[in-house]
Amino acid sequence: MKLLSIAVPCYNSQDYMRNCVDSLLEGGDLVEILIVDDGSKDDTAKIADEYAAKYPNIVKAIHQENGGHGEAVNAGLRNATGFYFKVVDSDDWVNKEAYHAILDKLLEIIAGPETLDMMISNFVYEKQGAKHKKVMKYKNYMPEGKIFTWKEMGRMPIGKYILMHSVIYRTELLRECKLELPKHTFYVDNIFVYKPLPYVKTMYYMDVNFYRYFIGRNDQSVNETVMIRRIDQQLLVNRLMIDIISEEKVTDKNTRRYMLKYLDIIMAVSSIMLIRSGTEENLEKKKELWRYLRSADIHIYRKLYMSVLGRGVNLPGRSGRRLEGIEIRVIVYLRRLYRTSLLECRNIRHVLGIKIDSRYSAKLA
Repeated sequence: MKLLSIAVPCYNSQDYMRNCVDSLLEGGDLVEILIVDDGSKDDTAKIADEYAAKYPNIVKAIHQENGGHGEAVNAGLRNATGFYFKVVDSDDWVNKEAYHAILDKLLEIIAGPETLDMMISNFVYEKQGAKHKKVMKYKNYMPEGKIFTWKEMGRMPIGKYILMHSVIYRTELLRECKLELPKHTFYVDNIFVYKPLPYVKTMYYMDVNFYRYFIGRNDQSVNETVMIRRIDQQLLVNRLMIDIISEEKVTDKNTRRYMLKYLDIIMAVSSIMLIRSGTEENLEKKKELWRYLRSADIHIYRKLYMSVLGRGVNLPGRSGRRLEGIEIRVIVYLRRLYRTSLLECRNIRHVLGIKIDSRYSAKLA
């Protein structure tokens, strides 16, 4: 059995997948790299086969009809033989030193008496053209140097939460929770992280900048224009997350608190994107989304609707429909009514993609 299985979903990735796979090969025989060609129309399949032929004990090429990012992850999980499982997108890569440190720690944990469900590490936003790279760290909110539980995790501020880039899951845990991502849908990385959470009992945090998350391609799914165009897929993911927390009956209060916070952020992102689109149709979809949450679980609905983000994206009146009104009023609303710190406001602004006009900066000072 391999220590770590790494799925690399690929669709028309010929121009950048080599950089990704080459960085993963540093793991040697401890890892298996599952390159999933998701019905590509360029030379992705050919490149995958070349790696599989050159590194037969490490790389496996999987070819399938196009099913989207989620189905590519599903294929990786179905074929995984490693004790742990991670997804690395084909335009991203990993840091060599951090990679070796993580593998060494996983080996050490497997040899010990405790079972680890989820490992967490930092990731770096590799934004094209940016002089300074933003690092998503968790060191102030998670214990270091030991396996810990939800009870020991600190409360993270708005704007900081665990993403797919941060996590390595125990493979059998993913199968136990029956993880299966929807086909032909973007933003399923949220479900990948979210659905297993009620099954996670033990975690380990390493303060290393492991995953390098590239931002800069025009067709990237996190591009705002692309997100608005694909809003129905974002809404599907949002509803599935609502279903997960309302149906799983999460009993551990610390796990539930974190999952509610995560859903709170996703509800806000969906709402902001619908508002930004500027169409009456999408404003109605925003209402439908909140009605869906209410019908699924009235208690969760009340909690999120009355949260800082919930109130911010459901401001009444015509100005609440205008982008400028939302941008300004969300931040000022939070500071004045909730006495939210300026740092919290900036985190919220980062999460929602809000840009505040300079003439309002005095209100935030």
